[in-house]
Amino acid sequence: MKKLVLELGGKSPMVYLKGGDLQLAVRSAASTVLDNQGQTCSALTRLLVPKDELERTKEVIQDYYKDIKVGDPSEDDTRVGPMVSEDQMNTVLDYIQTGIDEGANVFLGGNRLNRKGYFVEPTVFTDVTNDMTIAQEEIFGPVLVVITYDTQEEAIKIANDSSYGLSGAVVGPEKEAMDVARQLRTGNVTVNGGARSPKAPFGGYKQSGIGRENGLYGLEDYLEVKALFK
Repeated sequence: MKKLVLELGGKSPMVYLKGGDLQLAVRSAASTVLDNQGQTCSALTRLLVPKDELERTKEVIQDYYKDIKVGDPSEDDTRVGPMVSEDQMNTVLDYIQTGIDEGANVFLGGNRLNRKGYFVEPTVFTDVTNDMTIAQEEIFGPVLVVITYDTQEEAIKIANDSSYGLSGAVVGPEKEAMDVARQLRTGNVTVNGGARSPKAPFGGYKQSGIGRENGLYGLEDYLEVKALFK
């Protein structure tokens, strides 16, 4: 039998808690769906915010996205380039249409850009519930969904209500943020913008993979254990 390590996809949550840095939460989530056009397995594609913070969140999102340049990736000031292929562009556009059909609101973007290349507008959905397709399936494109919650317990439940469990993040008061981070069923969690380390294991729970990369855990997957008795 051959041992196997699989690093697969994700639908990772960014959980914003009241009292935290909302700009950091938005920036952290948005950057993962803008860099590499969202074609990143660990992208924080679900932004969870308290229901009564939604309007402020939309203002912060709009302010962050207003200066995003979509265009030629060889130009230094370009933030978002084309999708990797026509097939992937069509996949992303199909997901956007599915989101609209299921009742989500396109807050920003939502279209193919009328220019040469496989360009999709950076897109943000609001009025999203976690049972919608765009909240459950990996889109692998520049699409962020905003989901609201009433209580911290509900936020944890929503975050964990996924067939994936690769990455995640929490922004909030330190003690609360650490408490929530410990309850997320995901292989990696960033708290208040903490830096990742190549020595830390990387990999996911559930449909996000088997085994780990990096660090000591990454080596152990390639070893066999032997017990000697004397």
